[in-house]
Formats: sequence, C-alpha cells, structure tokens
Amino acid sequence: MKQISSLFLVSLLSGATTLGAYKLVFDNDTPSSALSIAAPQSAFSRNVSLTGAEAPTDFTAAADKAVHTVVHVKNTSYATAPSNPMMEFFYGSRGGQQQAQVGTGSGVIITEDGYIVTNNHVIQNASELEVTLNNNKSYKAKLVGTDSKMDIALLKVDTNEKLPYATFGNSDDMKVGEWVLAVGNPYNLNSTVTAGIVSAKARNLSKDGLQSFIQTDAAVNPGNSGGALVNTRGELIGINTMISSTTGSYVGYSFAVPSNITRKIIEDLMEFGNVQRGVLGVQGNELNSTSSKELGTNQTQGFYVNSVVDKSGAQKAGIKKGDIIVKIDDNTVTGFADISRSIVTKRPNDVVKVTVDRNGDLVTLPVKLTKNEINSLTYDGLELQDLSAAEKKQLKIDYGVRIKEITDENYMPYYEELKDGIILSINNVKATDIETVTELLSRKGQNERVRVEMLTKNRQVVRFIM
Repeated sequence: MKQISSLFLVSLLSGATTLGAYKLVFDNDTPSSALSIAAPQSAFSRNVSLTGAEAPTDFTAAADKAVHTVVHVKNTSYATAPSNPMMEFFYGSRGGQQQAQVGTGSGVIITEDGYIVTNNHVIQNASELEVTLNNNKSYKAKLVGTDSKMDIALLKVDTNEKLPYATFGNSDDMKVGEWVLAVGNPYNLNSTVTAGIVSAKARNLSKDGLQSFIQTDAAVNPGNSGGALVNTRGELIGINTMISSTTGSYVGYSFAVPSNITRKIIEDLMEFGNVQRGVLGVQGNELNSTSSKELGTNQTQGFYVNSVVDKSGAQKAGIKKGDIIVKIDDNTVTGFADISRSIVTKRPNDVVKVTVDRNGDLVTLPVKLTKNEINSLTYDGLELQDLSAAEKKQLKIDYGVRIKEITDENYMPYYEELKDGIILSINNVKATDIETVTELLSRKGQNERVRVEMLTKNRQVVRFIM
C-alpha cells in the first residue's frame, strides 16, 4: 500500500509538470532595449527531488517566456493559372486567372517595436506577408531585407503596442548535450514546444553554401521554419531552419542558424540594408586521413591552405601556401565550417588572430578581414564571374556563375563549349555565387571528379564530369 501511494505521488508530480509546460503567461515587464543580449544568469527553476536523486530539467519557465515571442508567418503569393480553352473559344482570350498561393512558417520577435526574424525561404516570392502573435492579434508585415546565403530574413510590423521579444543568448557558449527547446507552428499548430539536446555544433550541411549550423534532436516539422531555438533560460540561441528527412517530416535531425550569426545579419540589414561580410582570403582543403596523405602532411585536422588570394588580409598578414589553420581567435579549426563560424560574425576591417601550423611550429598572425566584393576570380584554370541581377533576369535563372575565361591548357579542347557557360550546380549543389563554387571545388581531392551542370551560351543545359 505504501508503494502504491508513492507511485501515485510520483505520477501526480509528473502530471503537474506536464500541465505546467502549457501554462501561457503574457509578460508585460519585458525590458525595452532593442536587440539585447542576455548576461549569464542562473536557470529559472531549481530541481527538487523527494528521493535525493537529480530531477529532470524544468522547461516551464523557458517555454512561458519563448511562446509569446514566436509568431505565425503567412506568405501569400500569386500565380497565373492556365487559361481554359473552351472559355477562350466562346468568350475570347482573357488570359489566365490569378490564383493565390499561401505558405506558412514561424518567426521570432526581436524588438518591442516589431522587428521579426524568420527564414528567407518562408517569405520568398511573397506578395503579401501577415504575422499572427500568440495572443491571436494579426499584423501586415513588410520585408526589410534578406540573406539568402544563411537563409535569414528580417520583417517589420507597425504597432503602437510594445511587443514581447526574445533576448539573444550566446550560441558560442552552447555545449553538445545541453538541453534546448524548439518553439514554432508546425502544421499550423500554434505555440508548439518540443525539447531536445544540442547534437552537434558548426555543422556543415554542404548545401547552397550554408555553414556552421546547430544540430539538435528537438522535433521540428514543416511550419517550424523561422521559429526559435532557446536554452533552458529562454534565451534565443538559434533560428530553426531545416530538417534532414527522406519523408518531409521529422526523423531525428533538425538544424538552426546560431543566434550569434543571426544577430550579426539582422544588425547589418538594419544599419546597411545588406549583409557586410569580411573574408579571410584563403582557399584550401579540410584535412582528414585521405586528404592528409594526398597533401603529404601528418596532420589530420585543420584547414590546409592551397592558395592565398592576392591583396587579401591573409596575404598581407603573411599566411602562406602549405600553412595549416588550426585556430581563429579562441575557436579551434578542424575544417571549413569552423572557419565560417569564426568569420561570418565579423565585418570588413575586423581583425582576427589566425594560428597556423607551419612545418610543426605554431604561428599566430593578426589578419584584417577584407570586404567581400569578389566579382571575378580565377580558380583551377577557370576565370569565374558572378552574374548580375540583370543577367539572371535575362537568362530566367535565380543563380549561376559564369565561366568568363579558360586559362588551363587541359580545358582548351573544350574552350568553345565552356567559354561564357553558366555553372548551375556542382555535385547537385546550386552554384549561387563564386564563394560557393570555389568552396565546393576546393573540397575535392587531388584525383576526385565532380559532376557539373552548366547552361551553355546556346541556352542548352549540359552535364559533364570535371
């Protein structure tokens, strides 16, 4: 009987915790500073155990804080429906009818006056944008700016009310194994909270140039895109962006843009109207057991410098071909994603400390980042050039990199076919810009081939092995 009473008490306590996770309290005492970042503080609640064992983490305070800052985003676009031949026969040609197409996602309020961050793919091609708060109030939203490379967009709603907003946490301080909550609107189910842990950091997804994601096992489904990833203090440490799935639904892997990267992007969009990216000015390979043998080095971690961009900060600081970058500032570098994580939050003229392994000696060099204004670049015998917006419109494509000239004699037999061709993808990854293409090509091993999809100057799509 005593055992049954104990079990009943444990069940009652568990039930109370579960119900407490759904308690929604609107916080009118939110501080008013814009884009604030939280100072380190203790967790909202203390674990108490009647048995002396450590109790499960209490997520209720973090959930209460986060759900009010997450909004539902509705994207309405219009497409022309095919015309009806029978109607045209009787009434003459009227053209296709405009049909509304609606997409939904999530967003996070980041200032009390109505700035909202979401994913670029949530609002892409939108004619109208509407956001709905957790209290069911709806507002028309306007697009402030986007960063398609990191899949971030910034929206603004006009309101006289002070809105609850998320406080930024430091995503660099997150540790693998730490508890996190994903908050969003999957399948149009508002204010959904799921829990998981940080599975990995600086995850390189090798897709469209996207780097340095937080990987979690918190359940994320369609509609969660643009929602908040928060720690147990309710601080924003990421924007949920995508899942890895063969079915389209959650299967255990979800990814978020780290808050430090998000914060820098939206500050740039607010101040400059576009993202200010600094570049290091090196090209090379991630080291592993295979590439190390090819390059003749015993090191199996780090970034091997194959070449240094002329007049770049790296060249001026003295970085040389053959150096192995092992650290940038306080971040250990094991591959390209770690370099991206260290650089993407910086701006042109910022100085970073780059530690290289040079023939077994560690050398630290201060590198001033240069502005990312690369419009053309020669790489591996091909002079590449980014497409202008006008060229993309003329060619009716959204991405691509032009082969401006061929300088490698190995490609000369194919000169006429390659010259002025537009690289569309490499190994099925979209060639969005020169950075993406050079990064993809730099990863290939010495004897490795890549699959290239190209639009020829005769407007034909061809595929070949390079």
